[in-house]
Amino acid sequence: MAKAHLTEITIRSLRPPQSGQVVYWDSNLKAFGCRVSQGGTRTWVVKNAGRLSTIGRWPLLPVAEARTEAKRILYEGMMGKIRPGSMTFDAGLKKFLSAAARRNRSRTVHDYRYLLGRHFLPHFERKQLSSITPQLVADEISRLDNTPGQQNHAFVALRVFFRWCVRQHHIERSPMEGMALPSRSIPRERVLTDDELVAVFKAAQHTPYPYGSIVQLLILTGQRRGEVAALRWDHIDSDTITLPGALTKNRRQHSFPTNQMARVVISEIAPLSDYLFPASRDHVRGKPTTIFNGWQKAKILLDNKCGVANWTLHDLRRTFSSNMAALRVPPHVTEKLLNHSSGIVSGVAATYNRYQYLPEMRDAVSGWNDRLATLLN
Repeated sequence: MAKAHLTEITIRSLRPPQSGQVVYWDSNLKAFGCRVSQGGTRTWVVKNAGRLSTIGRWPLLPVAEARTEAKRILYEGMMGKIRPGSMTFDAGLKKFLSAAARRNRSRTVHDYRYLLGRHFLPHFERKQLSSITPQLVADEISRLDNTPGQQNHAFVALRVFFRWCVRQHHIERSPMEGMALPSRSIPRERVLTDDELVAVFKAAQHTPYPYGSIVQLLILTGQRRGEVAALRWDHIDSDTITLPGALTKNRRQHSFPTNQMARVVISEIAPLSDYLFPASRDHVRGKPTTIFNGWQKAKILLDNKCGVANWTLHDLRRTFSSNMAALRVPPHVTEKLLNHSSGIVSGVAATYNRYQYLPEMRDAVSGWNDRLATLLN
């Protein structure tokens, strides 16, 4: 076994073999070496768990950088971590979801888990990430041709996952490079009629906690479903709710007033947790630990109860906005209520206009309270 103290001078002076290849192992770092081929090519190698892997070629990769990378690989091997290139899809997915939970909202993590777990995990589970080709990805995406909206969501989630894998050096490049969104996204324009809105609200009133309360608050406040589902008791004042920037879509703190009907809905909720809508109980400590996430099944039950077809929870937000217009609420006040970052007041005006429009928003939600009460009666 050839050994040498590998330096830039040593590497330059190594003689190529007359045939084949020879590896010169570093005398200072065990399992790190330089493989010299008959043609003179010098390649950095590391032997980890009995497997010989290449790191890069000299002189493009200097000896100091190659040694640092070898140390990292050997350390990861010693710690029982999976080597880049050999990680399976399911192992990579677990790491991705764990990392996403530290930087993303719970709703985003839930969507990643659902989309990747449902559409790709059954087919890619034991495949090495490096063996998943663009054609395999295209085949799985094409299975969703009959549901274009779901297809686009699944496509985006998988693209985010593979890009993360590249950044973490689990693969050299994403198999989705150059792929375009499979279906043309058409913005929804659904606004519930007065009769439909009444049917949904009354059905929500007779739907058990927590979903029924969530739907009522969506109708009454116009906020996003993830923001309502993640409400904490310390977000709520006597007649105002303040969402922290970590919870809102645009990462900005959002304060908005509540109307009488919304306050009644909130007052009827028992404080079981720090959250208004905890999902489950910790079997060890007996405390709720996560927020509500049973959206799909609860929506099906509500649809059957209210009789309204082809609508989504986000349509309630659009319906709220449309009703604000019908009540002659100024657009900039509606934008403040909805916490739109691209609202009427934007650019330089938004920078200098720090007025919160709380009195105007109170008038708007009060008017909505009266209008909805009239519709319900």
